[in-house]
Amino acid sequence: MRGDYQQLVDEISAALGAPATLEDRDFGLIAFGAHEGDDDEVMDPVRTRSILQRRSSAAVRAWFEAFGIARARTALRIPPDPAAGVFKGRICLPVRHRGIVHGYVWLLDDGHLTDLELGGRGAPADPRIAQAMETAARIGALLADEARAGSELGDLLRELLVSQPAGRAATAAALHEALRDTLRFTPGVPLTVVAVLPWDTSDTDVAPLPSLPGLLAACALPAGSPAPPAEGADEADSAPQHGNGHQGRSGAGGRPSSAAVPALAALVRLRSAGALTPAHAVAEHLLRSPRAGAAPAEGRVSRGASRGHPSPLRPGAAGIGVGITELTDLPATWREALDAARAARAEPRLGPITQWDALGPYRMLTALPGTAPDPAVGPLLAPAHAELARTAEVFLDCAGQASRTAQALGIHRQTLYYRLGRVEKLTGLDLADGEHRLLLHMALKAARL
Repeated sequence: MRGDYQQLVDEISAALGAPATLEDRDFGLIAFGAHEGDDDEVMDPVRTRSILQRRSSAAVRAWFEAFGIARARTALRIPPDPAAGVFKGRICLPVRHRGIVHGYVWLLDDGHLTDLELGGRGAPADPRIAQAMETAARIGALLADEARAGSELGDLLRELLVSQPAGRAATAAALHEALRDTLRFTPGVPLTVVAVLPWDTSDTDVAPLPSLPGLLAACALPAGSPAPPAEGADEADSAPQHGNGHQGRSGAGGRPSSAAVPALAALVRLRSAGALTPAHAVAEHLLRSPRAGAAPAEGRVSRGASRGHPSPLRPGAAGIGVGITELTDLPATWREALDAARAARAEPRLGPITQWDALGPYRMLTALPGTAPDPAVGPLLAPAHAELARTAEVFLDCAGQASRTAQALGIHRQTLYYRLGRVEKLTGLDLADGEHRLLLHMALKAARL
């Protein structure tokens, strides 16, 4: 189908004698025509970045959308604006199907299209524009078909990720059949799941980025979706009792603060179970989407930043589960990917993209029940004591070495000792006691998940 888009874009370029690109409605690049000649000014920074990065930035998207392209039903002329990096004017052909905009064809105007009649307001369009709009409508039909197929696959993926063990085999079989029919999927192909947190679900009429290489299916669902119990467990006894109900492989997990935050689950095909490069590429592309990181930051309180330590939650982060070959293993891989995304969002040193098997202690922390903080540590987590909490965490990360901690925080050692004394008084914990240190360290890390 990618070849079909390229052929149709080339038809439009040939009809109008201008370089053309096709982007989806999220400004992700789908296809672009050849740029003839040696004149570097045929390209401008916006067009160049779109082709090289295969996506336009959120600022570029907002600039073009201000001209009403999302509402347009006929071709639009966009004037140049060097201040915005748009050195060449453009003609935008909205790509629609049954009234829904699925993307845009962009034509660079080097001056020879200036007098071209675009139609509208009672004036007939130039025959070349009319022909180009007919081709754009064919592109819209293809994108709509792809979106429908992507939506069906996404629904099956969502059903499998939240399925209970008793019905998992049947759901996995249905997903396999749909993947086989749509994407010629074969059994035994290595797979993994990428989780992007948070993900904007306000626009649900188009499947998210179905054209990414390696991306087989995607769906949005709450990060706190009830996770199915492990195979063989009693479903009633295994029902989540705390927090958002999310479970890791080792038990219940998740934290109340992320219960309602939507996440994206992306099913990615791998070359081998241990080679996660395709998943990283998909994660990088998804994080550049305007839908990534668009949810509120759950009202979390910043504690500042030092050595990558406690800071505001990232706008968006992605996690990658381990590679598997059985579709029935996807729910567990989804939990791993989501845990990795939660950890990457909370801990800058991990992200913005991290793998579950690279989480270290966060593999255990993300599996803890989403209960209230330990009573001893609770007072330290109040916003008024953010600096003390940051100092304590850096001190513990530095293995209790005062000189390293003071250097990392940029403070005098006497200031450090004063703050640590206040931490002990506030919590009642003895920082010379190993178990007390362990409790404080785990509580401070868990509080940011």
